[in-house]
Order: sequence, then C-alpha cells, then structure tokens
Amino acid sequence: MTEKDSVFLDVFNQNKSKVFHLCYGYTGDTDTANDLMQETFIKVWQNMDKFRKQSQLSTWIYRIAVNTCLSYLRVEKRKATDEINDHTLETLAEEKSDKQEQIAQLYKCIAQLEEHERIIITMVLDEVPYAEIAEISGISEGNLRVKIHRIKSKLTEIYNSHERF
Repeated sequence: MTEKDSVFLDVFNQNKSKVFHLCYGYTGDTDTANDLMQETFIKVWQNMDKFRKQSQLSTWIYRIAVNTCLSYLRVEKRKATDEINDHTLETLAEEKSDKQEQIAQLYKCIAQLEEHERIIITMVLDEVPYAEIAEISGISEGNLRVKIHRIKSKLTEIYNSHERF
C-alpha cells in the first residue's frame, strides 16, 4: 500500500459517515446515498494532490459532497416527476420500522427545505462544529446560530403538518 493509499484510507474512514448522512439528506435513499458517497470519494482521491490546505480537509470534502449531490439532483429533477418521487418515498416509508420511519420522515421534511438550509441542518445533525459550518456556508457564526434556530422552527412546522395527515 502506497502512502497516498494509506492517507486516503484514513481520510475515508474519518469522513465516510458524515458524507453518507449528507448524501442521504439530499436523496432520502440509502442506495443512492451510498453511490453519491462513493462518487464523492472518487473525486477526493482524484484531486487529493490539488487540495490547497486553505481550509480543513473535512470542509473541502463536504464541498465536494454537496456539489456531487447537487449535480445528481439536477439530473434527477429533469428525469422524474413529483408524483413518481412521492410514490417512491411513500413506498420506502411503508417498508421501514418505526424508528427508521421517523428518520425517513425527518429526511423527507429536510428535503422540503431550501438548498442552503438542507446543507446547514445536515451538518448540524452530523455534529460538524459551528465554526466549520459557518466557513462552509460563508456566513458568520452568529448568523449561523440564528439560521439554525429558524431552520429548526421551519422543520418543526413541516413535520407537524405531515403529522396531521
């Protein structure tokens, strides 16, 4: 195993869970999230020598993951109609246990947020430090805390509106 292989393996093991959760937050589908996670790490592998160390490595990887997910969603948006997506989400929700159903419901609610809100709340759920989230989002930490509070309130409203049906 080369040094690059060893370094990459460490980077992968330290970041795979966070990247998977981010991808799952965008897609709501385990298989697709795994595919996007793999695609993200292929890009990381291919571009490791281009990392300029102007930010944390995890921040750089998160940006790659976000861009990978957004590219995927743009393609999917062209392919699928809302009815097909709703049907697929309902089918997936029926197959899950209670806890998994709650998690799926949460991600379904997260999927209804604005793009920048999804990115922020997914990182909060992954326990990414606020300073790092602020750097990724390009906003101050104080502004980030306000945004997180508003996102949580919005998520609660979305979740409660689903509970009534």
